[in-house]
Amino acid sequence: MATIIGVPKESLPGEKRVAATPESVKKLFQRGLVLRVEKGAGLAAGYADEAYRLAGAELVDDGWKDSDAVFKVRAPTVEEAGRLKDGALLVCLLYPDRTPGLTDVLKPKKVTALALEKIPRVTRAQKMDVLSSQANLSGYRAVVEAAAHLQGFFGPQVTAAGSTPPAKVLIIGAGVAGLAAIGAARALGAEVRAFDTRAAAREQVESMGAKFLEVTVKELGEGGGGYAKVMSPEFIAAEMALFRAQAKEVDVIISTALVPGTKAPVLLPRDVVEHLKPGSVVVDMAAEQGGNCELCRPGEVVDFQGVKILGFTDLPSRMAATSSKFFAMNLVHLAGELGQGDTLTVNLDNDVVRPSLVLHQGETLPPLPPKAPSLPAPKSIAPRPDAKPKQQIMSQSGRAWGTTVGGLALISGLFVLGRFAPPDFLQHSTVFILACFVGWQVVWAVTPALHTPLMSVTNAISGIIIIGGMVQVGAHLDAATILGAIAVLFAAINISGGFLVTQRMLRMFQREAAPAASKGGR
Repeated sequence: MATIIGVPKESLPGEKRVAATPESVKKLFQRGLVLRVEKGAGLAAGYADEAYRLAGAELVDDGWKDSDAVFKVRAPTVEEAGRLKDGALLVCLLYPDRTPGLTDVLKPKKVTALALEKIPRVTRAQKMDVLSSQANLSGYRAVVEAAAHLQGFFGPQVTAAGSTPPAKVLIIGAGVAGLAAIGAARALGAEVRAFDTRAAAREQVESMGAKFLEVTVKELGEGGGGYAKVMSPEFIAAEMALFRAQAKEVDVIISTALVPGTKAPVLLPRDVVEHLKPGSVVVDMAAEQGGNCELCRPGEVVDFQGVKILGFTDLPSRMAATSSKFFAMNLVHLAGELGQGDTLTVNLDNDVVRPSLVLHQGETLPPLPPKAPSLPAPKSIAPRPDAKPKQQIMSQSGRAWGTTVGGLALISGLFVLGRFAPPDFLQHSTVFILACFVGWQVVWAVTPALHTPLMSVTNAISGIIIIGGMVQVGAHLDAATILGAIAVLFAAINISGGFLVTQRMLRMFQREAAPAASKGGR
């Protein structure tokens, strides 16, 4: 029997998002799942009831009633949790510690609760990572809100009435939200600086055109799951000194710092805010978890000595249509991890689903054992199957001695021939042997990928060979004339072949460039 997914209307005041859009409903419906969307659930996000019906959903008065699974944005209230069907699957941003008594209601009903905030931040789970998709929108919206409250331009302005420099923006925390804020602020023309305790963030910050700030105390700030960890008192003291110095210069501060499992760290105490100029703006994106600013009040705008401190907790909801679209598609991808076909099933062996479960059939699961770090296998050179190590060494030594003896024999032979050959024979022979040696080293010392570019160099060398060969060709038919003619012939073949290969490569690049140009013109 097909699983029935209920999508209720969000009850939290100010929450405009919805856990399913007509696009996501269509994808789940094509899989065979039954979608029941509560009437009016998507109106605040701009999605009409008729759009859901056309996508294949049933419109109902109660999205909780008789639903085998419930897809939701925010955690349910205790009253809403009591309306869940026994044995149902609940998928939402659960945060059970923020709703006292919630798990006590879910356990007797044998509910399986999957917390979206616990989805592991690994490469395979990126398409299901609700926190990242919503943080991206939050970072962008934080800059928009800062620009709306700042009494000036973000970018530089030059007018007949005067000019203004670009706004100086400090981003604290260079995670997903912080990087999105950097991109938005840079797009508006601001001068952006960013700070993060994780050394790995430097390259990302600088690649987006922002200046990365550092403290004098060196300490690794990488924590689990891509988050930052709690730093030492010495590091925090240096951090505060940096923020006080920056507060005297910047116009906007956007703080995004969160440590999972604990209250948001206070990074902007009262004395730091006092250093800001009147008219400055602080956007505290950690307001819902206590805030990074000491003076922040969640959900409010605080005016402290002319500095506005924005404690908005609904930044994604202020872009409800787009944030709902991203959220819903995250759930579509997650549903792919919950079995195939027209049913949703929980697989405890799934490395994405298992860490996200708060309850499984009403029971609290034991924590997963930590994974041992995988070490790369040591590189080793496999011996030849038909030779022992000692034999290999002897073989290499023999080849080296053979080369040495051969070289000595060749040199000795040249000196012997020099006593009976014409006077200039030894000179020409020496030049010939050195040319062979240099040519060998030039070709074989270059990686094969560069042999074609090397063709132009060999063409130039061949030109010199032709000149030398023509000089040796005389009026009398002797050994020098014959060798000179042979040199001219092979050099001419080399030059002609080089130019033919070069022309062929140029035509190939022209064929590849033509489709690209036609695509760009559409």
